[in-house]
Amino acid sequence: MVEIAEKVIEIENLRTYFYTEEGEVRAVDGVSYYVNKGESLGLVGESACGKSVSAMSIMRLIPYPPGIIVGGKILFKGQDMLRVSDEELRKIRGSQIAFVFQEPTTSLNPVLTVKLQLSESLELHRGISRAEGTEEAIKLIKLVGIPDAERRAEDYPYQFSGGMQQRIMMAMALACNPDLIIADEPTTSLDVTVQAQLLELIDNLRTQYGTAVILITHNLGVVARYVDRVNVMYAGRLVESGPTDVIYGQPRHPYTMGLIRSVPRLDLPRKRKLYVIDGLPPHLAHLPKGCAFSPRCKFAIDKCHTDRPDLMELGENHWSACWRHAEDDIFKKEDEE
Repeated sequence: MVEIAEKVIEIENLRTYFYTEEGEVRAVDGVSYYVNKGESLGLVGESACGKSVSAMSIMRLIPYPPGIIVGGKILFKGQDMLRVSDEELRKIRGSQIAFVFQEPTTSLNPVLTVKLQLSESLELHRGISRAEGTEEAIKLIKLVGIPDAERRAEDYPYQFSGGMQQRIMMAMALACNPDLIIADEPTTSLDVTVQAQLLELIDNLRTQYGTAVILITHNLGVVARYVDRVNVMYAGRLVESGPTDVIYGQPRHPYTMGLIRSVPRLDLPRKRKLYVIDGLPPHLAHLPKGCAFSPRCKFAIDKCHTDRPDLMELGENHWSACWRHAEDDIFKKEDEE
């Protein structure tokens, strides 16, 4: 008997827009995906493609005005996050869904000790005493690999390095053993050694507790090693989705192919030039007609400039939004080159 995976979160046709002086910015425009229990999903793409906005929509953290979630469903354990009351949402935030923000220096309170910031969440969501909260805070600091936890718990955020601050953010995310962790560029501005330590920490905790993870990043090396499935976003929409090995081994969208080929590889001749995606991402308030990637795509045909493709299934759990993805010959030729 085949075991059916349990979906922790399921997003259906999510649309989040920003209304600005330049017009309607469709930051997230009809995005659908899911994450199973114990699974790690990677959201990748260039800056301003909608990765962070889609994640913040889950927690209803979109600033209004100018932003608003105009439609769709966000089903967390069967409950629509867009319909729950503010009181219910506060109970879910931090306890069942944890968010690791991109910049820890702006997320941690500079005038409160690390111990107090960690214990506050525990006291609020788990109803424990201040003394118990302090004890649990020290355990969490040890868990994320910070030495001399008893002493460092009394320190303020500015007394920690950037990597240590991000570890504190991870400790806060894990405080209530959440069902889902959303990590938004958790390795930004960190050196490669600390990056590896943090990513290993997230992966180990996911394995140990069965926590689902959404990892938002532009680092394709991170994606290749630490996620089970990949969603590639461009101009507010998903353009390709599939298992990590399939996305890296058989990309079927020109944008995905460009992202992968722009990464240096040790197994290729040193004289080979890095692949370059020509042009710039479109302004989301002035998207081109048809496929948003068509002005930058060397495979584009007339239809690409007039009709916008939807995601179409190419194989098991592999989807691509490209009018030419069925023409394997063009991709095989590129792979040979």
